[in-house]
Amino acid sequence: MLTVPAHPLLDLQAFVTEFPRPLAELPSPPALLAGLGLELTAPLHSDDPVRAAVRDLLRSGGFKPTGRSKPASEYLLKAAAEGLAGINAAVDACNVASLHSGLPISVVDLERVTPPLRVEVAAPGSSYVFNRSGQTIDIGGLLVLADAEGPCAGPVKDSQRSKTGPETTRTLSLVWGSVALPGRALQTANWYRELLHSLGATTTAP
Repeated sequence: MLTVPAHPLLDLQAFVTEFPRPLAELPSPPALLAGLGLELTAPLHSDDPVRAAVRDLLRSGGFKPTGRSKPASEYLLKAAAEGLAGINAAVDACNVASLHSGLPISVVDLERVTPPLRVEVAAPGSSYVFNRSGQTIDIGGLLVLADAEGPCAGPVKDSQRSKTGPETTRTLSLVWGSVALPGRALQTANWYRELLHSLGATTTAP
């Protein structure tokens, strides 16, 4: 399902999740929503070395992870300090794991992407719409997930066309880890999967 080429810095962990019901019928429990705050005693926590390693990973193809293009995990840290709201069970579990681990994570609805799926460095000038307002992000030089139609997700922002919705029952998650942080991507993925299992979901290799 997923092709991941060799990369000098990327330590990617990926898995598929099957939810027992559509996300509209699977509200996030209070325990999961509590993890969207910075007070949670989590198995992982972000720090400056983690943030530096993630930024180095994103820079490896020529991308500049600054300003509005900073890693998704850094955006979550700022949002959590201001009060991070829940979205749906799939995204909330993703955000909890990303917020506390410091690693950006993508989650896409597998019914909204077209195989084959692959990880690649986006070509210069590449972009996609990332929200309902139609705003676009320049992803040239960024490591991304691509399908038959082109790039659809990445460690800064996922594309609007691949995002989960009320009807979602099956997702692909990508933990964008770095070899400079040995074992962290796997530890993050394992904890993330535990959060999903607590919702009654099942997870498998892609």
